[in-house]
Amino acid sequence: MKKLTTLAAALAIVGTLGAAPAQAETKFVTIGTGGVTGVYYAAGGAICRLMNKDRAQHGIRCSVESTGGSVYNVNTIKAGELDFGVAQSDVQFNAVKGLNQFKDGGAVTELRAVFGLHPEPLTVLARKEAGVTKFEDFKGKRFNVGNPGSGQRATVDVLLPALGMKTSDFSLTSELKPDEHSAALCDNKIDGFAYVVGHPAANIQDPTTTCGAKLVPVTGAGVDKLIKEFPYYAAVTIPGGMYANNPDATKTFGVVASFVTSAKVSDDVVYTMVKAVFENFEDFKKLHPAFAHLEPKGMIKDGLSAPLHNGAIKYYKEKGWM
Repeated sequence: MKKLTTLAAALAIVGTLGAAPAQAETKFVTIGTGGVTGVYYAAGGAICRLMNKDRAQHGIRCSVESTGGSVYNVNTIKAGELDFGVAQSDVQFNAVKGLNQFKDGGAVTELRAVFGLHPEPLTVLARKEAGVTKFEDFKGKRFNVGNPGSGQRATVDVLLPALGMKTSDFSLTSELKPDEHSAALCDNKIDGFAYVVGHPAANIQDPTTTCGAKLVPVTGAGVDKLIKEFPYYAAVTIPGGMYANNPDATKTFGVVASFVTSAKVSDDVVYTMVKAVFENFEDFKKLHPAFAHLEPKGMIKDGLSAPLHNGAIKYYKEKGWM
């Protein structure tokens, strides 16, 4: 009996040792996104879905994390706690240059671009009862500027001085996350909010349908100056009729959502992720309406301020895109 027990123990040890290499082969990567109702979360989920489809071959398991948004994602990639993240093109630019939100911490020198994603207009919504027809009408009203670390907060921080405004011009300045601001608007807790997002977006569709919220144009000499001064901004028009109770086109400005990583992430991992997206590109475009008009040749250059990661460059050169 003792011999059998000893033999069983030995076999268990051998079995454990035999299993160890298989476990070691699996690599885990995490994508930082944004609020669960936004397009960033959908984008991260779409990329992970395509990556995980063939994980038996490449041994990489991808997961998505809902985060505070662009600035948070870049800082967490810098800290080595995320492998990939989605970030607005202006936030990527500031990170590379060590400007604005990254002034204190310095330039994120190891930030690397992977590809650009969808256009993201600064989308401003107002309660229909608020009597707001332009952004400056929010003076003296309750406005949500976005949570610290989010892309919309970064954009609002640039927009306000361009319009000759500051947060003290609002009667209430709230810092709600995207998952919270739509309900707050319809519950009459705020009069408006700003959100940088690809369209169509559930976060905009819900309040326009539920409480008749109105899209507000963001235009004027100050905005024109921003577009001229900063290469990552562009004039954008949100089509009329895309959202309930908003039949007219709305002019604003915006950025591009970009997919970023660190130079510390291996070339093989980045190459595998890029290949998973572009080898299944038609499937990728169907995973969210904001992706419908994407073209690979634009994605490898539009909105990218950081150097391309070597793993991405390898794939793009193989495809003849570079």
